[in-house]
Amino acid sequence: MHMKWTLKLSGILVVLLLATATTFQSDSGKYFEITKNIEIFTNLYKELNTYYVDDLDPGKVMRTGIDAMVESLDPYTNYISESDIEGYRYMTEGRYNGIGAVSKTVDDYVTIMELYEGQPADKAGLQVGDKIVAVDNQDAAGKTTDELNNILRGFPGTEVELTIRRPGTPGDFKVNLVREEVNVDNVPYYGLVREDVGYVALTTFTRQAGKNVADAVREMKEQNPELKGIILDLRNNGGGLLTEAVNLCNIFIPKGEIVVTTKGKVKEWDRSFSTRSNSVDEEIPLTVLVNNYSASASEIVSGVVQDYDRGVLIGQPTYGKGLVQNTRDIGYNAKVKMTTAKYYIPSGRCIQSVEYEGGEPVDIPDSERTPFTTRNGRTVLDGGGVRPDILLDKLSDDAIIKGLLEQDLIFKYVTQYFSEKEAPEAIEDFHFQDFDNFVSYLEAMDFNFETKSERLLRQLQSTAEKEGYSMNSDIELLAKRIQQEKEAAIMEYKQEIIDQIEREVAGRFFYQRGKIKMGLRNDEEIKEAIDLFDDPAKYQQVLTQQ
Repeated sequence: MHMKWTLKLSGILVVLLLATATTFQSDSGKYFEITKNIEIFTNLYKELNTYYVDDLDPGKVMRTGIDAMVESLDPYTNYISESDIEGYRYMTEGRYNGIGAVSKTVDDYVTIMELYEGQPADKAGLQVGDKIVAVDNQDAAGKTTDELNNILRGFPGTEVELTIRRPGTPGDFKVNLVREEVNVDNVPYYGLVREDVGYVALTTFTRQAGKNVADAVREMKEQNPELKGIILDLRNNGGGLLTEAVNLCNIFIPKGEIVVTTKGKVKEWDRSFSTRSNSVDEEIPLTVLVNNYSASASEIVSGVVQDYDRGVLIGQPTYGKGLVQNTRDIGYNAKVKMTTAKYYIPSGRCIQSVEYEGGEPVDIPDSERTPFTTRNGRTVLDGGGVRPDILLDKLSDDAIIKGLLEQDLIFKYVTQYFSEKEAPEAIEDFHFQDFDNFVSYLEAMDFNFETKSERLLRQLQSTAEKEGYSMNSDIELLAKRIQQEKEAAIMEYKQEIIDQIEREVAGRFFYQRGKIKMGLRNDEEIKEAIDLFDDPAKYQQVLTQQ
C-alpha cells in the first residue's frame, strides 16, 4: 500500500518537475537549485512514509511541510486545502455553507459570539452566549473554533445536532439545525445619522460591495437631496476583492481615473485599474473612517480618496497591506493564495508595511518613509499604511478597555445580565443604567489588567537587580500608586465602558445592524465628521493645506 502510494506521489512530482522546468528553463542555475531541492523533498517524503516507525497521515505530513513553506514568506501567502474552501468562499464571496454564526473559544468551549439574522443558527433558536458542548453527540470540550467550524460547515440541506449549554437555563439541551448557504451582507447598515448627514458601513469587499454602497448613497440622497456630507465607515474592514475597491472608488471619482496599479515579478501580469463608469456624486463632501484594522482594499479606497483630495480621512493609521494576492489551482480541489504583486495608488506610493513582527506590521518612522504628493500638492508618505488627515486616539488602546475586551468580561457580563432580564424592545429605548452592578461583577471576577506603566516598572526592577541596585521599597510604592490609579480608572472610563456594554447588547438582540447603529450614538469619530461637514471652510482647508 505504501509503495503503491509512493509511486503515485513520485508520478505527481515528476509532472511538477516538468512544469517547473518549462517555467524556469531560462535560468539554468536557478532551475538546477529548484529541481535538486524538489528531488530532496520527494526522497525525504518517500523515506519517511516507507520506514518511519509509526503509520503517517500523508495529508497531515504534507500540510505541515506546505504550511512551513508559505509561513516563511509574507503573512498573506497561504495554502488552501479542500477542507478550507468554505472559508475561502466566505472571504471572497461573503457566503459559505454552514450555520451562520460567529464563534470563539471561551472557557474551554466554542461559544456563539454573533448571529447572522435569518441564517440557520438564528432560525434554530440559538442565542449569543450559547456554548456548544457537543456536536452529533461528540464531546466538543477543548476544540478550537477552526476545528469546530470544519465540522459545522457542510453541504446545504444536511443536518447537524448541537448540544447547547445556555447560561440561566438548567441543564444542557439539543438543537437540530439544517445547514444552508449563508449569505453575509457586506453593508449591514446605512442611514442618516442626522437629517443632513448620511452614513454607510462596509464590513468587507466581497461581491457587490461597490453596488451596495452606491445604492445606499443614492437612497440617502433621495431621502434628502441637500445632504451636507456622507460618512463611509471602513473601520475593521480587512479588505477583499480588488475589483470591488475600484467599483467603490468609482462612486465618488469620475470615469477614467487611475485607482491602482499592480507590479510584480511577472511583468505580463502588471495592470492598471481605472474607474469605468460615471460616478454617483463627485461633489458631495466625504469623510472616510479608518483604523489599524482597515487593510488591503480598504487602504486602496482610503488612499485613493486622499490622493485625489476627494474626501477627508479620520481615525487611526491603517494596517499597511499593499500586496496583491492571486489564487491558483494546484489540484485535488486545493489552491494556493500567493502574493504576486504590490499595488500603487495614484500618487505613486505603495502603502505596504515592510517590517513584520509576529505576523503584525511594525511602525515605520516618518523619517524612513518616502514622500509623495496628492493632486492638490499635499504631502503623503508611503509604507506603513495610510495616515488619516485627522488623527484621533483609539479608545480600545486604553489598557482598561483592552483588558475588558480581551478577557471577554463585557461579553460574559451581558450574557449573565440578560439571563435574568427581558431583552430590550428597541435599540433607541435601551440605556444601560446598572453600572454599579457591573463594577460588582468585575470585583467578583477579580478583574485585573496590565498598564504600560506596570510593564515599564517590571523592566526597571529587572534591570536594577541585574545592575545590583536595591529599589524594592521604591518599586513597591510605585506599584501601589499604579494600583490605586487602576481602580480609579474604572470610574474614569465609566461612559466608555457603558458604550461598550450597550453595543454588545444591541448586537446580541438586533444583530450586526443593531450593533453598528448603537455604536453611532457616542462615536467620537462620527461626531468629528459631522463637525467637519458643519464647517465647510475647515473641510476645504484640510484638503488644500500643504
